Amino acid sequence: MITRKRLAAGVGALLATLATGILPADAVAADGPPAQKAAPKVELVLDVSGSMRARDIDGQSRIAVAKQAFNDVLDSVPPEVQLGIRTLGANYPGNDRQVGCKDTRQLYPVGPLDRTEAKTAVATLAPTGWTPIGPALQGAAQDLKGGEATRRIVLITDGEDTCAPLDPCEVARDIAAQGIHLVIDTLGLNPDAKTRDQLTCIAQATGGTYTSVKHKDELKDRVKQSVDRAADPVVVPVATNGAASCESAPQLKPGLYTDRETFGEHRWYKVDVKPGQELRAAVSIGADRAVNNDYGVLLRAVTRHGREIVRGSEAGDGRTDLISTGLRYPKPEAKDDSDKDTVETVCLQVSNSFSAPASVKTTPGMPVELTVDVVDGPDQPSDVAAFGLGRGWWLLGVLVLSGLLAGLLWGWISRWRVAVWRTN
Repeated sequence: MITRKRLAAGVGALLATLATGILPADAVAADGPPAQKAAPKVELVLDVSGSMRARDIDGQSRIAVAKQAFNDVLDSVPPEVQLGIRTLGANYPGNDRQVGCKDTRQLYPVGPLDRTEAKTAVATLAPTGWTPIGPALQGAAQDLKGGEATRRIVLITDGEDTCAPLDPCEVARDIAAQGIHLVIDTLGLNPDAKTRDQLTCIAQATGGTYTSVKHKDELKDRVKQSVDRAADPVVVPVATNGAASCESAPQLKPGLYTDRETFGEHRWYKVDVKPGQELRAAVSIGADRAVNNDYGVLLRAVTRHGREIVRGSEAGDGRTDLISTGLRYPKPEAKDDSDKDTVETVCLQVSNSFSAPASVKTTPGMPVELTVDVVDGPDQPSDVAAFGLGRGWWLLGVLVLSGLLAGLLWGWISRWRVAVWRTN
């Protein structure tokens, strides 16, 4: 069975595979979102609440292990990464909950790294107060705001948020809904079940990863891995808003797009295709909250007059939190020169059949990633492998014929063996 923990680590890889398999790199650079140029931004968010005094990680206190991991990571931050540090629960030691739940501040500003200055700031930290994870995430999102760079928050904590009703998971969903492409990785230091569930939810809401940490080297490696991941070149998705009909749908060029879709919703987008070109599209919808079993996603290519061209669909049964499908539509070559530049507007419809218990919030909608590409079509129709029905009958015929021939051959061999046996 696919667990949520394994899934969270694999969501990003699957979406990247879809984008890579369907979208050539040169197409993205030429017609879609611009290649990553701005310096990636990372903010390390460290829990400095009173519980970080516990000495249960390799015989050391949690805060001591975290400081050592930070120092090691600071020594290896890639030069192109702008890094900052934010704390939560580091300053207020009192019992006033209202004050304690505002105890988060930026320890080191996001920007070019001065390793000595950053290490000195970390060395001053001592376990103090509350655990306002939600406010810390809100603050970190503001610290990383602006520009088109990769943005990543790495949250290190040993306990769940103590400042309800501000739910950190809802904060993460709100951050994701803003379309600022900010990923949150979470690391739990010897977490209990409630902490593990909360940190998993935060990570999943933004496409990040969750890791349970029980050893010093493990923490250092995981934080370094998150920082290095932010430095890797990526295709930056573009936020878009699908419409309720094709007529009012946004016009998309080849690229990677993000959107939000509520339960059972239909959203429309438009893509222009010329004769001799092939439209390729794929969509992934992530169930970032508890949903009922048995659901599906549908991607349709439709003419402006409502005639379906091709579709792709996929069904799920609750064992995974991500469901994807895709389609390909090769537009035939023009019959004469007068039609060779005639553009056809293809309407893409993304639908889902998710449902959820009444206690689950339906807003914001679930995260959607849509990959669109338009390339030169294949020279021969036989080069096309389309998703869905419509172009698979020849394969069905081959399979039926092969089965018939295999059956006849096996029957002949069986008769021959019986005849030989009777002769002997």
